[in-house]
Amino acid sequence: MKNPGLRHEGLSLVPVMFYFGGMPSVSDKLRDDARRGRASLSNRTNRFERLVREAFDDGWGLEEEIGPTRTEVRDEKIGKVITRNTSPDLSFDRSINPYRGCEHGCIYCFARPSHAYLGHSPGLDFETRLIARPGAAEALARELRAPSYRPDVIAIGTNTDAYQPIEKDRGIMRDILSVLDAHDHPVAIVTKGTLIERDIDILGPMAERGLVRVGISVTTLDPSVSRKMEPRVPAPARRLRSIERLSAAGIPVRVMISPVVPGLTDHEIEPILERAAGAGAVAASSIVLRLPREVADLFREWVEEAYPDRARRIMGRVRELHGGREYDPEFGTRMRGQGEWAQLFRQRFTIACRRHGLDRTLAPLRTDLFRVPPRPGDQLSLF
Repeated sequence: MKNPGLRHEGLSLVPVMFYFGGMPSVSDKLRDDARRGRASLSNRTNRFERLVREAFDDGWGLEEEIGPTRTEVRDEKIGKVITRNTSPDLSFDRSINPYRGCEHGCIYCFARPSHAYLGHSPGLDFETRLIARPGAAEALARELRAPSYRPDVIAIGTNTDAYQPIEKDRGIMRDILSVLDAHDHPVAIVTKGTLIERDIDILGPMAERGLVRVGISVTTLDPSVSRKMEPRVPAPARRLRSIERLSAAGIPVRVMISPVVPGLTDHEIEPILERAAGAGAVAASSIVLRLPREVADLFREWVEEAYPDRARRIMGRVRELHGGREYDPEFGTRMRGQGEWAQLFRQRFTIACRRHGLDRTLAPLRTDLFRVPPRPGDQLSLF
């Protein structure tokens, strides 16, 4: 059997802290005690493995106590931290991810399949076997110092959340912001984590210089739905409070209704926009639910258990939004959806944004202030 542990070409991982608990890589549903406080119901072997591990009855008749699955964090040694993309669906061409995997555990997260490249499962492993990148700030400083570097907006939080719980102890995101601040470099942040309030002392002055904007994701106002769907994310009311505090500090905030889950949260488009505008948001965006690769099975499995009375209707609406499939990978439609339901969502969203003053176009972040600060020992210029 292949080793189901970490495998990635050019990746050096060093164990830093381990919290031991049941973490079986199984192809069937996990026991309730193993997935307590998590969204994933299973931990299927990733798509690159030839062999799988399955739980089975060994015949002893003994009840095994697995206990809740705890979080394991490892460090990654990195050379470069800025990732480039050429996607026509995205408004940025570069991004940074301080962490791989995300303890927030949102069942719908489109980033789950990326965990397979590390030899892990996009299921429970994605929520519990995390990779931290403590050298990210130093790597960023080196890349910004390169003579060939040309500044443009760096997006953070577009894959996994930089303000997930482990950031409280690691502080990798704060170190990255300090480097961007010192270089007067523009940054756009997307998060569900209220820990971003810790960094208002950096973000506020950057906002005054036109160098930052923040997107806060609010998928539902119902705390019970949120707890099931995104189990370790701050409650919706708490995220609205973050919008209020960031806005009060002069930081422009966009509320992001992402994703809209048809048949479950789509009726909340208008009230979310109303509450966000009242908290100080200045713009809004929305993306329909998309379920790439393993996420489709994970989400279907989850919704059938969490909402058995609505699961069939929800999955039917998902297929209607994506041309009869559970996921449409085509650029231009994968985030917007297609058909009459997608059109209705967009119309409702547009009207509600206009009603609450969230239909404005934000000014572009500044790139003309970019500079490379002198290091100790550098020769100072005479001019």
